Amino acid sequence: MLTVLHGSDVHFGKPHRPNVAAAFLKLVQRVSPDVVVLAGDLTQRAKVREFEQARAYLREFGDVPVVVTPGNHDVPLYRVHERLFAPFRNYQAFISQELDTATQVGGAVFVALNSVHPHRGLVNGRIAEHQLDFLARIFQETSGADVRIVVIHHALAPPPDGGSDAVIPRNRVLLDRFRELEVDLILSGHLHRGFVTSSSEVRPDHRDRGDIAIVHSGTATSSRGRAAEKGENSVNVLKIGREVIEVTPYWYLEHMTGFVAREPIRVRGGA
Repeated sequence: MLTVLHGSDVHFGKPHRPNVAAAFLKLVQRVSPDVVVLAGDLTQRAKVREFEQARAYLREFGDVPVVVTPGNHDVPLYRVHERLFAPFRNYQAFISQELDTATQVGGAVFVALNSVHPHRGLVNGRIAEHQLDFLARIFQETSGADVRIVVIHHALAPPPDGGSDAVIPRNRVLLDRFRELEVDLILSGHLHRGFVTSSSEVRPDHRDRGDIAIVHSGTATSSRGRAAEKGENSVNVLKIGREVIEVTPYWYLEHMTGFVAREPIRVRGGA
């Protein structure tokens, strides 16, 4: 079984909670994950000092592989000239030169796709055709992998609480393409509350074959929780095998000064 610690929306800057960030590092030590996934929004305003803090924080994970992807807050919003002409400059300088990446750990391959479109889809994101080609190529090159995992920032399925959060345009088409490529699991963030769903909630015909598990993380270390997680922080620990994916949400409890496990959720992904 592969152990994955999945968080998102770290938000270095004004909303960042250093005490919760320290507790997240302690959780890394406790669960000893094979991989840490941070699904975007490492910063609040994509400023140099925020990215410096984010880079230093990532180094605290030591030898544990970390899969990251940009979030909409990782490109400038109000610095319009920079957003138009060099939107990922700071992210690429401090976090990763590559915006779409592939990481293979054990029997799993993680493909992180940059869903941020700084000009047309800053809030609800975009996935371009060339990124789907990249995904297909990586899966072809790693055809022996037991589990195929996609990491993006934005939502491909709406939250079950009925919130009005926008999903990525063409999400139904994208989910169909992911099913064709035999994706088992999608790890996301952005909505500032955690939940587990599946592609069949958007595309009912996926229930018959190739239903994809979709797991969202709440905000790992910021004050920007929403809906039932307003003022809260949550992350996920996943145990992933060939047939079963088990997701255990962890919520930060102030009086415990740490993240505490809730009831695990067992889901199935893939064909």
